[in-house]
Amino acid sequence: MSEAAIANRLDRSVDDTIDHTLGPERAQITLVEYGSYACPYCRAANERIVEVRDQLGERLRYVFRHRPLTGSDIALRAAALVERAVTAEQFWDAHVKLMTRSQVLTEEDLEAVARDLGLADLDPAHSAEAAERASARVEADIASSHASGVRFTPTFFINERRYDGPWDESSFLDAMLGTLGHRFRAAALDFASWGPSAGILLLLATILAIALTNSPLGPGFDAFWHRELALSFGDARFGMSLQHWVNDGLLTIFFLVVGLEIKREFTVGHLAGRRSAALPIAGAIGGMVVPAALYIFVLPGGPWSHGWGVPMATDTAFAIAIIVMMGSRVPIELRIFLTAAAIVDDIGAIIVVALFYSSKLQLGYLLAALVLTGGLAALNRSHIYRVGPYALIGIALWVCVYAGGLHATLAGVVLALFIPTRPPANLGALTAQANSIMLAEAAHGAEVLRNGPSTSALHALDAIHDRLESPADRLLRHAGARSSYLVLPLFALANAGVVIAPGVLEGRGMLLLAIVAGLVLGKPLGMLGATALAVRLGIAIKPAEYSWLQLAGASALAGIGFTMSLFIAGQAFADPGDFAAAKIAVFAASIGAALLGAAMLWRAAPQLDANQ
Repeated sequence: MSEAAIANRLDRSVDDTIDHTLGPERAQITLVEYGSYACPYCRAANERIVEVRDQLGERLRYVFRHRPLTGSDIALRAAALVERAVTAEQFWDAHVKLMTRSQVLTEEDLEAVARDLGLADLDPAHSAEAAERASARVEADIASSHASGVRFTPTFFINERRYDGPWDESSFLDAMLGTLGHRFRAAALDFASWGPSAGILLLLATILAIALTNSPLGPGFDAFWHRELALSFGDARFGMSLQHWVNDGLLTIFFLVVGLEIKREFTVGHLAGRRSAALPIAGAIGGMVVPAALYIFVLPGGPWSHGWGVPMATDTAFAIAIIVMMGSRVPIELRIFLTAAAIVDDIGAIIVVALFYSSKLQLGYLLAALVLTGGLAALNRSHIYRVGPYALIGIALWVCVYAGGLHATLAGVVLALFIPTRPPANLGALTAQANSIMLAEAAHGAEVLRNGPSTSALHALDAIHDRLESPADRLLRHAGARSSYLVLPLFALANAGVVIAPGVLEGRGMLLLAIVAGLVLGKPLGMLGATALAVRLGIAIKPAEYSWLQLAGASALAGIGFTMSLFIAGQAFADPGDFAAAKIAVFAASIGAALLGAAMLWRAAPQLDANQ
């Protein structure tokens, strides 16, 4: 898929010399439609476009590009026919006639337009050159639709950005006139659709935390995160510092998203098949074992030996952000490999936290957590598809896991495993149902005292909407954005602050060396060595789309530990000085891994053919 399609952008700007346009070139608003003359929805939307053009006048330039219905011969022939027009006036006259002459596009419509265009018949042999030119024009528009990510007709782009809102007149006008709410939403979506956005936001939060910590506001900033926030009811009271609410509470959302991603990858994603999963799984295992072993080699004993889990983790947001910013120099297959390996890496981090970085266990609470987990399983087996009951049990599970001595965020992973999926919906049946409801409601639209659809119709449409997406997919879609753009930046603000002073690393040089060696050297050596061994043994196959040097570059990027490394460091080092030194080591190692990986990928791209 092209970068334009991923970013919901038009693949090419409007050009009056090749595009069919209505309105002045310098118009404030440009509306591009990809449509088909055989599409009933394009015909319905055409009425809205006429109304909007009448209201906006010279402020609007309207552009029509062909996207004939797939598999429809008459749609393809209609598009090629209208392209036989010699002048713009002829084209738009033919366009309007094909859209409005009859309820459904017919052969008679094509014959009428052919007569208007002065064509003796519809036989391409009548003018082979003109027919070939018209077909090429239609094919160019079809290719443009694919590059722009168009999946259905009509699809609209307002000022080169895809419009996914309703097609009624007022919604169109709000989008075109750029109301404050629409501009804010469009800007947010633009930022979220930019690949490196999550990593950039995390980096800004980190820089802000370090800057504030080392400014005159530092003591107040640190005291803020250590203020207690408590819930009380009568004599019962439960309280933690703001930092712990972020680390033990909000970060549960991050672990919930991780659990949902793991579940999706192992069911329908890149880890669903044995051969497709073997390479990233092998790389992830090597990328966890070797850094931990290297850390233990540097620090075989002493008060810091418990920190061997710190260099095991990979920060997906930063690593993927760097790959996306390198654009076409990095194949999409390599991005898939690194993402899948990071998912497996997250599984390893979760297991490590559960087994080695939890406090003293309280069996009574853990037994209660086990009972609640059984409740989640019962809901799942009973095909309960509402998220509410799972969320209520999930909150109780969080409390029991926290009180039981395990890290509370593990409740998010357990909850994710039981959030149900569903078989794909019958889209044809749901479409027929929705059309039936909307047509029935439209028939009563002019009744006195009638204000919008009936309550029963709204309930039915809500049910149809809910059925389009499984609860697990819906939760991942909504919680994933909150995890990337709210939870992780807050985690960085609460944890990344460290005082940069000459004596902060005094006496802790070996701790710094162990973490840096594990992330910068252990990660690429472990991932590359494990993948090479898996390929050599025939367990996995390396895709031909990327070279071994590029794979080495991606393995180096996996040494960007950051989020999970800071998280594990907070559990491993109780002494504030040790934790501060560990944070500096993680920062330094992540910067080194990023520079090393980016340099290797940049150098590897031109040599792809020679190194495959």
